[in-house]
Amino acid sequence: MSVENPEIGLRIDAGGIDTNYHDAGQGSATPLLLLHGSGPGVTAWANWRLNIPLLAEGRRVVAPDMVGFGYTERPEGIRYNLDTWVKHAIDFLDALGIEQADVVGNSYGGALALAMAIRHPQRVRRLVLMGAAGVDFELTQGLDDVWGYAPSVEGMRHLMDSFAYNKALISDELAELRYRASIRPGYQEAFAQMFPAPRQRWVDALASAEADIRALDKETLIIHGREDRIVPPVTSQTLFELIERAQLHMFGRCGHWTQIEHAARFNKLVTDFLNE
Repeated sequence: MSVENPEIGLRIDAGGIDTNYHDAGQGSATPLLLLHGSGPGVTAWANWRLNIPLLAEGRRVVAPDMVGFGYTERPEGIRYNLDTWVKHAIDFLDALGIEQADVVGNSYGGALALAMAIRHPQRVRRLVLMGAAGVDFELTQGLDDVWGYAPSVEGMRHLMDSFAYNKALISDELAELRYRASIRPGYQEAFAQMFPAPRQRWVDALASAEADIRALDKETLIIHGREDRIVPPVTSQTLFELIERAQLHMFGRCGHWTQIEHAARFNKLVTDFLNE
């Protein structure tokens, strides 16, 4: 981790993509892979900074910036889609020599985690889906705003207010920080390529087939904020109905940032589930 910028961690070649990632903890427990969401300016560290230290007690935790996001390389001509992101995640595990991992996915990262478990079942032991996409739902205004973000401090403040139920978590300084992250060289260009309007098609493109989800045999913890305005809670209810070995935990007074708004409870819930 860089002293000047904690979002910059270690680097590794993952399938030819120079990947920025964080690596913490050790122990005999199954390694844990954390997959961030798709908000503008997001990085693995911004998404998981309140969780990595606690989740890394007794296990190795790795959290990459997925290709197109954060400080990971953006190869020219790359196509940003579920196939690309699943391949990058598997290549990342291969590069680290991790044969099987528990996987926690947030929002877009939840869709990615779900697809990984379906397409590469031997690589995933247990699954945690938090505010996850990955099933069909009607595009929300909140998600349309997130994916349609045009850089400005005011626009970033509006988005962050949409993410959190507790508006006290959002300060002008935080909005300024995330805005500056969103205008790093090459970042907005890549972000704009991922989810251009009309955006319902990208919700659909992140969804796995219902039959494949039903066939999933992984122990799965599903977590959602009741007041989520980005990904509607009905997505987690759908996943709960489709996945046989699933449990659903809904947080009241919580938006899209369960891992931040209820960090201590989230960390305990996930740790207990992984240790079962």
